[in-house]
Amino acid sequence: MFCVECGTEGEIYKNGVCINCYIKDKTFTKGPLILDIFSCSNCSSYKYKNTWIDESFENTLERHIRDNFQISNELKNTKIKTYCDEKDKNLSCKLIISGNLNNHQIEEEHTLQVRLKTVVCDVCSKQFGGYYEAILQIRADKKLFKNELKKIKGYVENSVSELHTKGNRGLFITDFGEESGGIDFYLSEKGPAYTIAKKVQEKYGGEIKQSSSNIGMRDSRQIYRMAFLVRLPPYKSGNFFLFNKSYYYITQINGSKIHVIDMNNLNSLIFDEKQLQNLKILGGKELIKEMILVSQSNDELQVMDTKSYQTYEIKKPMRKNIQSDMVKVVNLGDRFFLMPEKIIIDK
Repeated sequence: MFCVECGTEGEIYKNGVCINCYIKDKTFTKGPLILDIFSCSNCSSYKYKNTWIDESFENTLERHIRDNFQISNELKNTKIKTYCDEKDKNLSCKLIISGNLNNHQIEEEHTLQVRLKTVVCDVCSKQFGGYYEAILQIRADKKLFKNELKKIKGYVENSVSELHTKGNRGLFITDFGEESGGIDFYLSEKGPAYTIAKKVQEKYGGEIKQSSSNIGMRDSRQIYRMAFLVRLPPYKSGNFFLFNKSYYYITQINGSKIHVIDMNNLNSLIFDEKQLQNLKILGGKELIKEMILVSQSNDELQVMDTKSYQTYEIKKPMRKNIQSDMVKVVNLGDRFFLMPEKIIIDK
């Protein structure tokens, strides 16, 4: 076959012409000379269609180019490269769009002016206006200490950050404050607020109660604000307690499941929260002391207090020699107990 344009014998691509003649005078890409891109003056996110996205300017620019430029379907594996010189809020860019056409590399260059326009995005506008859809209330049967409130606050803030990182950019903490010995968080979205309430319950135990209040109309629909109350149990990880005349140490709380160590034999057990209605909290890590190991037999240890030099006998929870000069013990009631070697004390 001969090309009707150049007369070359060979493969005809389309309309009677070879590939070289076909691409010689054809334009495969075209678009505007000016593009407007909106960015948030507060969070630096970019608007794409009707959505604000946290991404780089380069990715945003490519999205806008693909939407606003006509790129022939004949081009396969298209790539976009931009080279921009910034001048105030206007950028002069060289745009190169390339792709493959029948094993031929096509590359076309455009001059593009990008105008950056700053506004306030919908999320930041809500945040500045004190908007919130839910209140997360953390309470306990006892007054929470400052360090406990600090840990809870950090945990909630980290949970919000995790959800934000996973794509929920509309979630934020509008405000927080200490109330009635606990702490309240004002959150921008109801669904994630409940998710965080469940996470708090899984970590610290307790129960969740929820209520709602009507705050008005929007788009002909009733709008409700939710309140999620997480009431924490009287105990926490790291506590020693007395239950049914036995002593236990809490290693972990997983929702309603309380993981403990029986201090008499160092066996691990799991209680359901409903079982522990009549326990007596004895304290936490402040009850643990490090003492000198004086001697040991198959059944007993003799230890000495490093300050008073008084010695005590402790029943061994297992018939196994301890390979250490110092041991951690805890005084519960009128007895001393050996602490497990690998337990994490600082809860």
